[in-house]
Amino acid sequence: MGNIVAIVGRPNVGKSTFYNRMIGERRAIIDDISGVTRDRQYGSSYWNGKDFIMIDTGGLVQNSDDIFEVEIRNQVLLAIEEADVIVFMVDVTTGITDLDEQVTELLRKTNKTVVLAVNKVDNSQRMLEANEFWSLGFENVFFLSSLTGSGTGDLLDCVAENITEVEQLDTTIPKIAFVGQPNVGKSSMVNALLGVERNIVTDIAGTTRDSIHTKYNKFGKEFYIIDTAGIRKKSKVHENLEFYSVMRAIKALDEADVCVLMIDAQVGVESQDLSILKIAQKRNKAVVIVANKWDLVPKETNTMKDFTESIKQRISPFNDVPIIFTSALDKQRIFNVVEAALKVAENRVRKIKTSQLNDWLEEAIEKLNPPSYRGKFIKIKYVTQIKTYHPCFAFFCNYPQHVKEPYKNYLENQLRKKFEFEGSPITLYFRKK
Repeated sequence: MGNIVAIVGRPNVGKSTFYNRMIGERRAIIDDISGVTRDRQYGSSYWNGKDFIMIDTGGLVQNSDDIFEVEIRNQVLLAIEEADVIVFMVDVTTGITDLDEQVTELLRKTNKTVVLAVNKVDNSQRMLEANEFWSLGFENVFFLSSLTGSGTGDLLDCVAENITEVEQLDTTIPKIAFVGQPNVGKSSMVNALLGVERNIVTDIAGTTRDSIHTKYNKFGKEFYIIDTAGIRKKSKVHENLEFYSVMRAIKALDEADVCVLMIDAQVGVESQDLSILKIAQKRNKAVVIVANKWDLVPKETNTMKDFTESIKQRISPFNDVPIIFTSALDKQRIFNVVEAALKVAENRVRKIKTSQLNDWLEEAIEKLNPPSYRGKFIKIKYVTQIKTYHPCFAFFCNYPQHVKEPYKNYLENQLRKKFEFEGSPITLYFRKK
């Protein structure tokens, strides 16, 4: 999913109504990440064969014009920098305001596609009045009513036309995404692996600092590295940047098989790391955690063993994950990262014969019987692996609805022990025999 479409404009022009219409009921695709979204929302949308992530930048601005300088300006500048297509929304009932003109001024400087959406055009009188907006000088102008939905189709056609098709990568080769907060050393890690310095961050407005795909083919290993390019720290709009950095991680994860989550060993696991981890789990990606900058951690205060324990506590229940300690700058243990990532990629596509599974099941039940439910004995008859792109197992039993979480966790842990699923998500289904 390579494209971000951002909706910008003054408060109360109908951005959120339009956004909700675009996302439909798919709005709750991504959890609200604490401290990141405030009132901003984002979700997946699809039109004319193109997938994109739509962002509603509204919600942050108080209702007064003088606040423009800071808030709307920041939102528009960030959208210019981060989005592929910008939908600039105005309101026919107020006509062109000073604020609209200031936003226009900012948008003129970009070479991104800008689509002007004149909203609330729901009768013929307003249709006439809407023509004044042509004077803002945009090429793509659409009159619409986000309440009734009229006119939104044409606008979406235009958005879809201006979205580039994401080129499909060779699916047989593992795709590994390096994600993490700014400044954890993602770029140093990728550069160390590739053995080349790539200047990822360029300060020219409009250059994309998006995820970069590089094919790695050395030492008999072959995979794609998806690097979510570093994000500049110097901006005051820190919260917005965090928001966009999560968007980037999500885009990279959508394309990847393995999520290498890099954390700063000096800081440990922070809430944003947990957010990214949750997203990776929700999307059933394999996971490796890399504690980078380990060379800077005073050895007397922390051993790898203690640190591993503390990370596993933070990320439980899904803590069957390899944790590697590195220093990207000294190139210390960076190759272990590759090996771990390829290993978990393999674990994620592991297929197990039904006969082996049932032998395992027998042992697992012998060790611990499923608890009975209201005097009824739960009998699990057999298990089989379902054909899906990550390991899923169907257990057939007499009362599937009464198999409780603790017992499911027990079975999952036993499976992991027996068949090497480290770092890979596993899904268990219980079905009626």
